[in-house]
Amino acid sequence: MPDREGSTIFGEARRMLRTSGAVGGIAARYAGQRFLGMKGDKAAHAEDLKAILGGLKGPMMKVAQFLSTVPDALPPEYAKELATLQANAPPMGWPFVRRRMASELGPDWETKFASFEREAAAAASLGQVHRAVLHDGTRVACKLQYPDMASVVEADLRQLKIAMALYRRMDPTLENEDAYAELSERLREELDYRREASQQRLYGLMLKDESSVQVPVPIEDRCTRRLLTMTWLDGRAIQARIDEKPPEEERNAYARALFRAWYVPLYRYGVIHGDPHLGNYQVRGSGPDDWGINLLDFGVVRVFPPSFIGGVIMLYEAIRDDDFDKAAAAYDIWGFKNLKRETMEVLNMWARFLYEPLLDDRVRPIQPSDDPMFGRKVAEEVHAGLKRTGGVRVPREFPLMDRAAIGLGSVFVRLGAQQNWHDLFHELIEGFDEAKLAERQAAALAEAQVPTG
Repeated sequence: MPDREGSTIFGEARRMLRTSGAVGGIAARYAGQRFLGMKGDKAAHAEDLKAILGGLKGPMMKVAQFLSTVPDALPPEYAKELATLQANAPPMGWPFVRRRMASELGPDWETKFASFEREAAAAASLGQVHRAVLHDGTRVACKLQYPDMASVVEADLRQLKIAMALYRRMDPTLENEDAYAELSERLREELDYRREASQQRLYGLMLKDESSVQVPVPIEDRCTRRLLTMTWLDGRAIQARIDEKPPEEERNAYARALFRAWYVPLYRYGVIHGDPHLGNYQVRGSGPDDWGINLLDFGVVRVFPPSFIGGVIMLYEAIRDDDFDKAAAAYDIWGFKNLKRETMEVLNMWARFLYEPLLDDRVRPIQPSDDPMFGRKVAEEVHAGLKRTGGVRVPREFPLMDRAAIGLGSVFVRLGAQQNWHDLFHELIEGFDEAKLAERQAAALAEAQVPTG
């Protein structure tokens, strides 16, 4: 019998059969293009892939959403289609939920709650959330993982690896093996809800002095590897509030809170929340004293060595000072190896795009253009430059950093936020010291009991 927490060969096989149609179709078209002279149609490939993944509603789709936000991880045709996928999976029915809860907390699990709502309050790619109340009156959210998710993840990762290999053969500009390894490790970690509970505690510690950001608190004795019980936070979807066109002051308050939520942990502890998806933060908009956010979903968290954060700041200084040698040293710290000068000049185009709001000491939007495709156009220019100079190997350290910057930037654009981003950034990096960051990081990881190594 397979381990109840692990994957099974039968589960992986079922998943492979359901996803192989998309990847196989791409492979067949690529073979026709390569060997038979047939015209390749990436848009058609992307539509096929979207149809398959959209029906599965699982982690493969979540990875696809991730890749769709990372410039050049996928062709633009793929990114456009995959970005439209929704992260909601069909909910488990009550009989199934009841059995799943019994397997996690025992046959008397219902006695551990004063009440437990049968209908799911929310659903995502790996599990669904139910409202409940503890006997002391504490309102909680119970995130219950879907069955056999380890098998699902492994099958999806196999298919993703094939798809990325095919893309490399069609366009070898970016070597993405290390990016795949990073995504695989983070996604496998996300299956362990006990780990997520520890990362939730970590964020509670790192953001304890940030009154504009709230983090749920895990309920330790009601958490398992596949069940995460945490305090319920009242809030609204940020997009719903944006659609109501709130006043500029409120929109700017949300932007400041989001900036602090992501970058206080990064620059003071070397930790980043790797999933800046719109569904992972809510707004609290009851009035000027409570224009804050709720930060949710701590399954994808990356801990960087302090030297890497030093490299992030070093690259900012290099772009600010137009110091090519310092930029070269920073790229080396980031994990880019054996870069030619012309390749670094192209990478500097991307770095200028990312750092430009931080260099401009004035109140302004996050990007100089209202064009929602502005970032994509910069990415395409960078991609063309990298292709011209022979390509580059993407280091493991890059994807989550890049995703955070692009993901948050897109939210700031949606908010129409105007901030002095330079001041917000410099407030965090002033007096930066790698040794002190290392001390803070080690202490916080130990107190939150986050697994390391």
